[in-house]
Amino acid sequence: MTAKHVIAVDLGAESGRVMRSSFDGARLDLTEAHRFPNIPVTAHGTLYWDVLRIWHEIQTGIKAARKDAAPASIGVDTWGVDFAFLDRSGQLLANPVHYRDSSSDGMMDWVFERVPRRELFARTGLQFIMVNGLWRMAYMAKTRSPILENAATFLTIADLFNYWLSGSKTCEFTHVSTQQTYNPTLGRWDYETLEALGIPTAMFPEILPPGTRIGEFEGVPVTLPACHDTGSAVVAVPTTTRNYAYLSSGTWSLLGLELDHPVINDATYAANLTNEGGVNGTYRLLKNIAGMWLVQQCRATWAESGQTYDYAQLAAIAENAEPFFAFIDPDHMDFYPPGDMPARIRAYCARTGQRVPESHGQIIRVIYESLALKYHHVLELLRHVSGQPVERLHIIGGGSRNALLCQMSANATGIEVIAGPSEATAMGNAMVQFISLGEMADLAQAREVLARSADTVTYTPQAVSLWSEQYARYRAFLETEESSGQA
Repeated sequence: MTAKHVIAVDLGAESGRVMRSSFDGARLDLTEAHRFPNIPVTAHGTLYWDVLRIWHEIQTGIKAARKDAAPASIGVDTWGVDFAFLDRSGQLLANPVHYRDSSSDGMMDWVFERVPRRELFARTGLQFIMVNGLWRMAYMAKTRSPILENAATFLTIADLFNYWLSGSKTCEFTHVSTQQTYNPTLGRWDYETLEALGIPTAMFPEILPPGTRIGEFEGVPVTLPACHDTGSAVVAVPTTTRNYAYLSSGTWSLLGLELDHPVINDATYAANLTNEGGVNGTYRLLKNIAGMWLVQQCRATWAESGQTYDYAQLAAIAENAEPFFAFIDPDHMDFYPPGDMPARIRAYCARTGQRVPESHGQIIRVIYESLALKYHHVLELLRHVSGQPVERLHIIGGGSRNALLCQMSANATGIEVIAGPSEATAMGNAMVQFISLGEMADLAQAREVLARSADTVTYTPQAVSLWSEQYARYRAFLETEESSGQA
């Protein structure tokens, strides 16, 4: 058959890319048309996303992707949790605030005074983590923001770009499910919480499922993929079995299971796990772990002092460093804001009575080993809460190219790791578009195609006894941090 082409716009927290994907009935191919950095901007103490620059880059990428062949569809996915507001005339009211902005600080307590924590979890099923959109909306309600008062339409960050492409003022299900403003039990916005916080509810639009065609951009249909990038990445897990876990590895490490229903109970609440929407009504029971963010910030800090590394060089110096020098909890609040991450890691190790890593290789190795051990910890929680066995771990996204971290993950978890595809998010985006176009029958067929098309690497656990001993130490370390109130 003649190959069809779609355009996958994939926007991550560190960079964006516009990809051209083709499918000939047997194989899925992906070609990069345009890549660009995604650089937030601080103005008057607030951290914003530069959405107009991103929009310009999207249009540049679409133009490049259309050069060789006419696309049958365009789809956009982005990082989660952020949002924008339109006024009555459909104009953007302000640049969207970045999820790492300080306006979220302290807002959990303010919200819990109005909606008890356990009740909020029962309504939304989401992990309590500072990045969720609800806290920034609550801040706007608390401060009586004129932006909130003049907002006519709420859009997720992905749906802002969908609106500029198509004119459709709607929200896509998987992205909505990251905001902590959606009730999966009732299948609608969590109006009760929004009203309790003084957030106007009339601005929240219709929620549409992945695969919906919402309009056209310059004559090309615009189709909703899983607009949350993790939702798209999980579509591209090249599996034909059920008992697996996935790790979408990028700025964040999102580790979880794909289920046919949300799991909202006392065990999930105690483990602080999250239920995010997926394709075909599935749910992703997962935990957000602060992934390559720590490495990215180390790299940026060292670049400012004149020492530049690419990610392969960082892995090389880490591989030569002393193993198990010290531990960190990657999700500790010390590591949440941007800044001098090496100094924070040293300070954290000193405060917790450990040896202090000094060399760049030592610092990166501490991060990698701590991430791998945290993956083991979260897998234990997921198995316990879901009752589902996990026989292998699929690592997808940019982190799947990091051979050292992939091997450490196999060692720490004691199960086989399948790494790849590295461009899982763009592939998953394209796969949903091809299913919507009728080129693929369903998700099962799409994953079979991907298993034939994607390059993967298998990592078998090594030094399992040693890593089991270190995990016992690491788990005790985490428990000590939690009991001291430092976690």
